[in-house]
Amino acid sequence: MRQLGTLEKLIMDRLWSWNHPVAVREVLEDLQKDRVLAYTTVMTVMDNLRRKGILTREKDGRAYRYRPVMTREQYTAAFMGTVLAGSADTTATLLHFLEQIPPAEVARLREALNQSTEHGPSAAAP
Repeated sequence: MRQLGTLEKLIMDRLWSWNHPVAVREVLEDLQKDRVLAYTTVMTVMDNLRRKGILTREKDGRAYRYRPVMTREQYTAAFMGTVLAGSADTTATLLHFLEQIPPAEVARLREALNQSTEHGPSAAAP
């Protein structure tokens, strides 16, 4: 799992917020509210996201409709896992991460960990 590029992130933000299968044309029209893009550019990026396993597609007439394979939260968790796995010292990395996040988030994390250990791993899932 790798970090999304700028256009990949813009596309995924839309697909995650819309929460239904979409055609390239729909994404293009929405993106063009803020910038000029070619249809083929958006189509290529969406197909690349499909080949990377982030999107899936289904045939709809002559076009395809794309949808995310996972939620934004699942993607973020997988990405965080990849980053953490690349660390030589995961404990030190986690401690540095905790130093950077607001105390309220640390408290939420502590609460989720407590729920997970009390009720099993699925208890902390939203």
